[in-house]
Amino acid sequence: MENIDLSAQQEHVQILSENEESAVTALPFQVILYNDNWHTFDEVIDQLVKAVRCSYEKARDFAFEVHVKGKALVFNGSLQDCLKVTSVLEEIALNTQIVS
Repeated sequence: MENIDLSAQQEHVQILSENEESAVTALPFQVILYNDNWHTFDEVIDQLVKAVRCSYEKARDFAFEVHVKGKALVFNGSLQDCLKVTSVLEEIALNTQIVS
């Protein structure tokens, strides 16, 4: 039987896995905020300013779009950043979704 050096192959597989993982998190993802019937405009606006770090006026525009259309794209970026944004929005039980 032939001896095969698996350590080099395992190292190659590990490097590919690390690169694939970073590529996945670098893809552009989007945060969608959905309308609900229990949060006030002020609550949504304040939370958007905190989560997305946008101006009050931009957050108000997002909140109005959510109210009228039922949802709005409020953020795009890496998966990690989108998870941070949704975490802040969900602190007050706002309904969000991350899509790619």
